[in-house]
Amino acid sequence: EVQLVESGGGLVQAGGSLRLSCAASGFTFNDYNIGWFRQAPGKEREGVSFIDGSDGSTYYADSVKGRFTISNDNAKNTVYLQMNSLKPEDTAVYYCAVGVGPALLLLRVPRLLSSWGQGTQVTVSS
Repeated sequence: EVQLVESGGGLVQAGGSLRLSCAASGFTFNDYNIGWFRQAPGKEREGVSFIDGSDGSTYYADSVKGRFTISNDNAKNTVYLQMNSLKPEDTAVYYCAVGVGPALLLLRVPRLLSSWGQGTQVTVSS
């Protein structure tokens, strides 16, 4: 059974940084693509960043390029999202998700993801 457990969310001032972690179990990292989505109140869930499990390629939403960095530690079965220069509009619940298929497609189509974590709240104050 696939399990994804997020941590690292919190309250931070604009311009600050947070690092989210997603501890994964029940599958082999190299066989899946894993990444992050977020959902703000009243808005649709949107892809933030994905990493291709087979070759390590990374993909980002335009809104976070240059500020967020996704990485993985296969030995720990953990994926990280380093978020720098945070803005109030980054406030959302952040979810870790895993799926099979082109990572760029998964980033754009949330319904294609097969497993989700419970989410972690990120709040950026102005």
